[in-house]
Amino acid sequence: MLLSRQSIPLRDVIDAYTVNGAQMLYLGDLAGSLEVGKSADFIVLDRDILALADTGHAADVADTKVLATWFRGDKVYSRPVQP
Repeated sequence: MLLSRQSIPLRDVIDAYTVNGAQMLYLGDLAGSLEVGKSADFIVLDRDILALADTGHAADVADTKVLATWFRGDKVYSRPVQP
């Protein structure tokens, strides 16, 4: 059972794996956020996970699907369209 004192906010998790992770690897000037001149590495999701977390539905984030993945500005993955 997960207790609220054992969790951290979703925004903090995202920062840990993006901007803060890049900073810890001394890559903050190249990656970690979407800015002009940085590597365009990002995913497109089927739902707004921040809105889910902000409205008390963080558990629904687990059902999120990745629709596309971009690495260095190139699409490297696209989820097949379901009929």
